[in-house]
Amino acid sequence: MKVHKAEAAMENHVTQISREDLEDLREAFNKIDIDKSGFVSDFELQELFREASFSLPGYKVREIMATFIAGDSNKDEKISFEEFVSIYQELKSKTLSETFRKSITRRDGIRSFGGTSRISSEGTQHSYSDEEKVAFVNWINKALAKDADCEHLLPMNPNDESLFTSVCDGIVLCKMINQSQPDTIDERVINKKKLTTFKMTENLVLALNSASAIGCTVVSIDAHDLMAGKPHLVLGLLWQIIKVGLFADIEVSRNEALIGLLKEGEGLDHLLSMSPEDLLLHWVNHHLQNAGTETISNFSQDIMDSRAYFYLLDQIASCGKQSKMSIKIDMSGIYEPDLEQRAELMLQQAARLDCRQFVSPHDVTSGNSKLNLAFVAYLYNMHPTLQTNKLNTNGIETAHIVGESKEEKTFRNWINSLGVSPYVNHLYCDLCDGLVILQLYEKVNVPVDWKKVNNPPYPFLGAKMKKLENCNYAVDVGRNIAHFSLVGIGGQNIKEGSPMHTLALIWQLMRRYTVLVLSDLGDGEKVEDHIILSWVNKTLSQKHKDTEIRSFKDKLISTSLPVIDLIDAIAPGTVKWDMVKRGEERAMKNDDKLNNAKYAISLARKIGARVYTLPDDLVEVNPKMVLTLFACLMGHSLKKASR
Repeated sequence: MKVHKAEAAMENHVTQISREDLEDLREAFNKIDIDKSGFVSDFELQELFREASFSLPGYKVREIMATFIAGDSNKDEKISFEEFVSIYQELKSKTLSETFRKSITRRDGIRSFGGTSRISSEGTQHSYSDEEKVAFVNWINKALAKDADCEHLLPMNPNDESLFTSVCDGIVLCKMINQSQPDTIDERVINKKKLTTFKMTENLVLALNSASAIGCTVVSIDAHDLMAGKPHLVLGLLWQIIKVGLFADIEVSRNEALIGLLKEGEGLDHLLSMSPEDLLLHWVNHHLQNAGTETISNFSQDIMDSRAYFYLLDQIASCGKQSKMSIKIDMSGIYEPDLEQRAELMLQQAARLDCRQFVSPHDVTSGNSKLNLAFVAYLYNMHPTLQTNKLNTNGIETAHIVGESKEEKTFRNWINSLGVSPYVNHLYCDLCDGLVILQLYEKVNVPVDWKKVNNPPYPFLGAKMKKLENCNYAVDVGRNIAHFSLVGIGGQNIKEGSPMHTLALIWQLMRRYTVLVLSDLGDGEKVEDHIILSWVNKTLSQKHKDTEIRSFKDKLISTSLPVIDLIDAIAPGTVKWDMVKRGEERAMKNDDKLNNAKYAISLARKIGARVYTLPDDLVEVNPKMVLTLFACLMGHSLKKASR
């Protein structure tokens, strides 16, 4: 049936592009569109086609541009993403029809649905991967198997569409967020009984705001999309949530033995700057080198024959002998000539290590990079051990390794939730070329002149200088255009990843982002801290609450009672008062304060405030994060009143 649809499209000279292909094109476009202007120039088009794995000779590109300019009403010789996709479609339709038909045959796991997308002029259909659906359903069934609140939904059938209907009440999503990042959501806040449409929507809003707080990008998703069970959005959100959990412990501070993955001459900074994907690749290759076999460079083509996996499993089992794990991997399957059957035999060995998750034999032989990455991450999380007698720590003392602080994690999650590129894994290393900071300026409506920015790839000689110039410009924008207080902060501080100076700049960006909605609602008037404080106390007083605060350092905030009272004032009926511990600040136990804080933050997210504050921020009265919480509640209340 899919082939017939494709042939019909070919007859109409319009190639239907799957979601995966569209994402690949978007990724290619973003690599070339470094300044994030939304356009590429004529001289960049050939490189763009090359990034999209569709190389064209120069003369052909010039012909395309000539045709494009002739029909371009703007005559600006700039190409938007939509225009690029349109050109790409036409070329595919006219010159690669046979290749396209073969690609459809290969994509048996892709399903299209729901007609065209919002950019329907491109003929794009929403689609989703059956393989991902099956993998995620199996993972959810395993993760929530013993959860009594999910008995009405689990186990889901991986072979039908039950996943997309099961997320509509929000319970599964909330549970999966807590499974990936424990205690993100206070379960007392989740609506679990007598689920009306309103209560399900509350759960979904809670899930989306909580997902944002752990670093997921949810700007293109709302509760109505999830309640409708839109497959591509459900799978996209679930993958982000699952990946956060899988990657949570893949860092040096969680497993100091990872220092042994350093190569000769590499320092700790190099290891700390690695993404979880790169660390996993190093981890796998360390085991493969110990096994005396070839290493890999990716989790797609290089693992399709299952050989690397057999050797990896054998090494894991060998390491496990140190911890009395008496499992010997049967390596005979590596000689099975049928690759799909070989993959099945390999997965049977993985099952003996309780690690048969995320991939089917077909996912291995087809090189599904996303699911194979998840499989390897799960292997690492279950068996992170390394043979310590074969490790080279290069003289690095493990006592010098400091993990990410709560403040750093909060800022990093906020940055990633805005959809910056590249994804920020290490707050200081990934900001040291200034590009992410400059993207953040645009997120808070501070103009950036991208003509002044040096874009990667940087030259081998002079790369440090190019990055420093970017950082100097980022500080200049902050000081002279955003009017931030950056006394004593220079581009060199950002380039070197100085925690104190970098955090000072990021905090001011986050504060501006938080109060931006207040400026929008207040005719552009700058919102000072005292205005937010005054609004808090006025709102509490109007609802006859006695929890007035004198500043964002007021110790009463440690009880979270002012926050809970404020939520009750702007969203009556939301608070379940039997869940709240009341009393004098001095007399209240720390456990009670923490429970109140967890409840308050989840309530704030449930009513629609996108809050990044942590419970500890309230208990410890961190004035910066307390300010953002009250500002978010104020923005939500004013926005609600203006509707």
